[in-house]
Amino acid sequence: MSDGGSEEAKRAERLRLDTLREYRIMDTPPEPAFDRVTKMVADLFGVPIALVSLVDECRQWFKSSHGLDTAETPRGISFCQYVIAEGRPVVVTDVTSDPRFRDNPLVTGDLHIRFYAGVPLRAYNGAILGTLCLIDREERAPLTAAELERLEDFAGIIMAEADLRRIGVERDEARRMLERALDFSGIATWQLHPQSGEMSWHGAVAELFGADYESALFTADDLLAHMPPEDRDRVTAALEESRDGGLPYSVEHRLQHPERGMRWIASRGDWDVWSNDARLTGISIDITEQKSRQENANLLMRELHHRMRNLFATVSAIISLTRHAARDVDDYVERISSRLDALNRAQNVLLGANFMTGSMHALLREVEAAFPRIRWSGPDLLLPENALVAMALFFNELATNAAKHGALTGANGRVEVSWTQEAEGSDDRRFRLTWAESGGDREVAVPERTSFGTLLMERSVKNNLGGTIERHWEPGGLVVDITLPARWREA
Repeated sequence: MSDGGSEEAKRAERLRLDTLREYRIMDTPPEPAFDRVTKMVADLFGVPIALVSLVDECRQWFKSSHGLDTAETPRGISFCQYVIAEGRPVVVTDVTSDPRFRDNPLVTGDLHIRFYAGVPLRAYNGAILGTLCLIDREERAPLTAAELERLEDFAGIIMAEADLRRIGVERDEARRMLERALDFSGIATWQLHPQSGEMSWHGAVAELFGADYESALFTADDLLAHMPPEDRDRVTAALEESRDGGLPYSVEHRLQHPERGMRWIASRGDWDVWSNDARLTGISIDITEQKSRQENANLLMRELHHRMRNLFATVSAIISLTRHAARDVDDYVERISSRLDALNRAQNVLLGANFMTGSMHALLREVEAAFPRIRWSGPDLLLPENALVAMALFFNELATNAAKHGALTGANGRVEVSWTQEAEGSDDRRFRLTWAESGGDREVAVPERTSFGTLLMERSVKNNLGGTIERHWEPGGLVVDITLPARWREA
């Protein structure tokens, strides 16, 4: 039982000390609200000393001390520790006859205490933080029940003042934490007084509106002056609609930030009404990055729509023209599949980059994967989507013909692809590419008729890329040279 009681007492003491720290009152300067009470109590009870005593782990400290110059004493010799231990008022008419106090230095020393009366200072949770106490250097009669009740009432006044102080400190701390959180979150809070047009600001205002906001954005008109005219009209209309209908305020607008340039701001607010005074309270956040992402997404969707239209048109043309060139259904399916594979290679390259341009090296790697005996060399260039598709179709027709009729029909056949692009500096810069086949098992001969594949290559090079194409049927194999305007930048 004793161990349990000891643990319970320790828990109660920890709660008491935690509560005392919560009040943040220890070692604070004197305050008139407390000093007035101790003076009034001393006068009312006719004692020379009245104290507001707070007790921590090792001392009793006097928040207010009427008639005593000492700021604190060790807890071990304090009278108030007994009030805390017993949890009730302690009144001693003659401390020299009480074994708890008669040898105390406060009794035997210069202070010469003879009379003590202390009542608990109870916190909001019941913990006793200290006492309001009366001290006399002469023996006195016991306090009457009415006097003790009155002293406890004054202790209640002391704690009411302490609670107001605690709540004020907590409020200020919460406000500081909120403002710090707003600063980190990039949110500015504001309040508009419609009758005067004045605005008050808190939070990350400097980040959103500029470091000079206090002077530059004193009124709503100042804020409007920092907006483009078309945004200004929209914000004014939204404010009038909100005010006339008592509705929440919501608007997005641009604002000229003095350090960061034009920014997008989103503001939301609602009305607070006190008697006949209404104020609009709200928040603002910077949505420039979101707007930029949205614009980029819209641009991407438009580009994707445009690309899909081009792709469908290309596929439609290939299907239509291949139909006229095919010998039978199987040949038709084979040719269509091959050309759709070429389009797929181009799309793979674009998907692996930024959808807008594709790497020449990446395209040749795709071609090499489908036709392993093709080797290539040249600078890596960034081709726009239409050029990449045209080159993909060009390489596919050549590689397919080489596999069916040219160098790639034999085990020793190979293809060398090489290209160069003239350096910047001249107006007539050229891109030149050579496709050279060798080692095939079949004799190379000029075809008797122009196939659709040949027409597709010429269309890709001449019409889509604005270049020229020349084919040479050399004894060792087909050699194709193309020359284009040098419009592509290096990767």
